[in-house]
Amino acid sequence: MTTTTPAHVKCRGQYAGGVQRFPVPDDKVDWSVEWQEYKPVDYTAPVVEKMPVWADVDFRKTKPDVAPKYNEIDGKIDRRSFCGKYVVEENGVPRNPVGRTGMVGRGLLGRWGPNHAADPIVTRWKRDSSGSIITKDSKFVLEFVAIKRKDCNEWAIPGGMVEPGDTVSATLKKEFGEEAMNSIEASPEEKKKIEEQVNQLFTQGQEVYSGYVDDPRNTDNAWMETVAVNFHDENGEAFGKVKLCAGDDAGDVAWKELNSSLALYASHTTFTKRVVELRNAAF
Repeated sequence: MTTTTPAHVKCRGQYAGGVQRFPVPDDKVDWSVEWQEYKPVDYTAPVVEKMPVWADVDFRKTKPDVAPKYNEIDGKIDRRSFCGKYVVEENGVPRNPVGRTGMVGRGLLGRWGPNHAADPIVTRWKRDSSGSIITKDSKFVLEFVAIKRKDCNEWAIPGGMVEPGDTVSATLKKEFGEEAMNSIEASPEEKKKIEEQVNQLFTQGQEVYSGYVDDPRNTDNAWMETVAVNFHDENGEAFGKVKLCAGDDAGDVAWKELNSSLALYASHTTFTKRVVELRNAAF
């Protein structure tokens, strides 16, 4: 699948919590452009500095007993990038392969270098009250399961981070269950039923993207990468039986029509457009 790296757009704006980045104009994003005046803001969120299990230590301040193995599998942590081999700077931390963001440190991200995620794009054809598929410009209209993020109030794909030792396929199932079906708060019996439904629904998927994400959390030293997979319900029967319920990270969950006016979080519009092309749907 493609690993094309989009230009920085969303990861040069204001950071979460109102932290201001050093302004980076379009012609100064690329590292090959010399820019002696560049003075990025150094920011790592307090929740990351507390060193939860999902975060690295600050390798700039604390030298670990065993140096991190960048650009390879480091124990259970995958520090490889879809962009290829990235540069490790003299202070021992990676450099964003796409370019400047106006911020160093890790921001809200736990890992130095690539932070891997998985995004399940669950789709079906939009139907009217009689059950007929709705068309626009002689093409079927697609809709997908979207969540509204609590942190920014934007609609998004119900994805999440690939935890150390987990596979992408396992993360796709887990995140959809947690974010769109609220499996975390379900009773043991309900959780088992949800897992069975998700396993059945996620038997066949088509990868539509793997690579760098223009994510508003990115910094010069930590960035998001993802694998996006489309799970399509052609006849509308499989997902029609699934009860959508927003998880703890989501303010809402709903079937949303995929069209040109729908604004989505980070690079999620890029991923859903690929699904539209794959299904030859209206947009």
